[in-house]
Amino acid sequence: MSVIRIASRYAKSLLDLSQEQNKLERVMGDIQAFQKATEQRDFLLLLKSPIVNPTKKGTILKEIFGSKFDELSMAFIDIILRKGRESYLPEIADEFVAQYRALKQISSVKVTTAAPMSDAALEAIKTQLKGSNSTAANIEIETAVDPAIIGGFVIEFDDKLYDASVAHKLAKLKKEFA
Repeated sequence: MSVIRIASRYAKSLLDLSQEQNKLERVMGDIQAFQKATEQRDFLLLLKSPIVNPTKKGTILKEIFGSKFDELSMAFIDIILRKGRESYLPEIADEFVAQYRALKQISSVKVTTAAPMSDAALEAIKTQLKGSNSTAANIEIETAVDPAIIGGFVIEFDDKLYDASVAHKLAKLKKEFA
């Protein structure tokens, strides 16, 4: 079975159970904290390691998250450990966040500019995106600065890319002249 299919099924189960127990926001917070922890290379390698036995991994996870996480989140992690699927926990967490965003109708948008944008400009882009019906009702904007685009902006969301950068326009002109 593919990793995506496994992650999707476990994430859906956790999402449904957390909704049923009215703990969706709490579990989402736990999952985001877990994702933050997986950014540490050593922690990620521990989860993926076939050498470290699941009991030891469970003890380590309880020490790290036991007092901070909701009992539902810890019970879910325990089930994953008992099933021997702990190496899939990072993917399950990513899939849970994706399913949560779909449920709450949240679109993640990345805006890249050559210089930092003002709040007013970000709000104008957010308004335009909401009006275009290309995104969900709620929008989370992540900003990035890349001087290589020279000017303008690049917007990425839902496998779409809108490139209104000066570098892109110069590349198009260069292609036309060639």
